[in-house]
Amino acid sequence: MAGYGENFNLMKMKLIGFGSIIIGFLVAASGYRYGSFGIGLAGVILLLIGIAFIVGHVLRRNKRR
Repeated sequence: MAGYGENFNLMKMKLIGFGSIIIGFLVAASGYRYGSFGIGLAGVILLLIGIAFIVGHVLRRNKRR
């Protein structure tokens, strides 16, 4: 079936990565605004997880070439 396989997994990683970056940025900004270190740290961790997913996506895509 089209849409199942390695390309589908790479697209899923990209969407999870971008979603984590957006949510992480919003949570970190909210933590900064309200002065909550824990919420800000959780946002930064989500941001880093999103960046790791995007980097993993790019590395896997370039590995095939």
